[in-house]
Amino acid sequence: MPEGPEIWRAADKIKRAISGHTVKDVWFDYDHLNKRSNDIKGREVTDVLPRGKAIITKFSGDLNMYSHNQLYGKWMISKSHEEPDNNRTLRVRIKTENATAYLYSASEIELLKDDEVEKHSYICKLGPDVVHPATTFEQVLARYQDETFKNRKLTTLLLDPGFLSGIGNYLRSEILFLARVDPSYRPTDCSKDELQQLAKYSLDLPRRSYETGGLTTTDDLVKALKEEGATRSQYRHYVYGRASKPCYLCGNKIQVVKTGGRKVFYCEYEQIKD
Repeated sequence: MPEGPEIWRAADKIKRAISGHTVKDVWFDYDHLNKRSNDIKGREVTDVLPRGKAIITKFSGDLNMYSHNQLYGKWMISKSHEEPDNNRTLRVRIKTENATAYLYSASEIELLKDDEVEKHSYICKLGPDVVHPATTFEQVLARYQDETFKNRKLTTLLLDPGFLSGIGNYLRSEILFLARVDPSYRPTDCSKDELQQLAKYSLDLPRRSYETGGLTTTDDLVKALKEEGATRSQYRHYVYGRASKPCYLCGNKIQVVKTGGRKVFYCEYEQIKD
C-alpha cells in the first residue's frame, strides 16, 4: 500500500496535470457516481490534496472527489489523452483540455460537498500528517506522550493513521531503526530521549522520502553505495527489505520478524537493549 510520501507525490502529479483546468469529461466505473458526471463537467479542478492515504480532488462550486487507493490503486496521467496501456481496472477518468487523469484499481471513491470532507469517516479520525510542512515536532512528540497511545506496541501504533497519518510498513521499520528503539517496545517503555528520537524521525524520514522519491538513507550513504555499484533497492533503505544483509551502521545482519502479518526489519545490535 502506498504510504504518505507516495500519496503526496501522486497528488502533486495530478495537481500539475489538471488543477486550474476545466473538466471536459468525467467517467466513473460506478453507476451511482456516473449518474452525477454531468454535475462535474464544466467545473474547474481547483486543488488536489493528500489526506493520509486518501486524495481529495476539489472542483469549483462545493464539490469534491474522495478517493482512497487501498492496496492497489494508482493514478496515471496522459497529456495526449490516450489511456495508458496497463492491465488494471479503470475506476475514474477526468479529462481536461490539458491532460487526462486516470485512477485504476481503487475501491473507495465518493463525491462530497465541502462541509462533508472533514466529517468523512476516514478523514475525521486522522492523526497529524507527518509529510505536511505545518506538522511540528512538538505535535508528533505529544502523540507519543499521549495517555491514549502509551501502552500500545509501537509496531502496531505506527501503522495506525489515527495516531500519525502517512506512516506505513517501510517507514515504520526505518523510524524504529534510526531512533534506536526496540521493535517490541511501547511508548511507555521508551526513555525521554527515545521518544524524542521517534518524534524526530517520524517527521524527517517521511519528508525525505517525499522529497527524494522514496529514499530514507542519507545523501552521503547513497553516494557511497552507488560508488560501490549498489542498486536502488540496495541503497534505498537502512533496514527495510534487507533481511540477512549487513547493517550500514554496524555490519551485523539485519533481522526480520512478522507482527500482525507484516514484516518488521531491525538491527539487533543497534536496537535491542540487553
